[in-house]
Amino acid sequence: MANLKTVLDQWSVKDLEDNSAINVLVEACTELGNSGVPGIQVVSMGQIITYEPNIVEQWAYKAGKQNQEEYFLEDKSWTFHEDQYIKHYLVLGSPLKARITVKTRSSKPITKEYELPFEV
Repeated sequence: MANLKTVLDQWSVKDLEDNSAINVLVEACTELGNSGVPGIQVVSMGQIITYEPNIVEQWAYKAGKQNQEEYFLEDKSWTFHEDQYIKHYLVLGSPLKARITVKTRSSKPITKEYELPFEV
């Protein structure tokens, strides 16, 4: 069976400083990872972040070791500037959630969360 992708959300945060924007696409997928199970993908700034059970289990474990309720995906985020960034998180609990926070130089931080279709 082929991986079927469904757009869950598509949004953009405009930067009035230079008329640019940070775009985010969130898709539900029927087959992700080595196990070919449902999950979600977040596409932004040329990077694809995949939330599937195998990697999410590792992230949840690392968050637990640090006694945190959310795990900042530092290597998947773009945080070179303090006034413009895109940050990706795994939010623990039931249900698990993917959290995305976007800020441009002229905007306030905008945060959206998406429930993951599995538990670990």
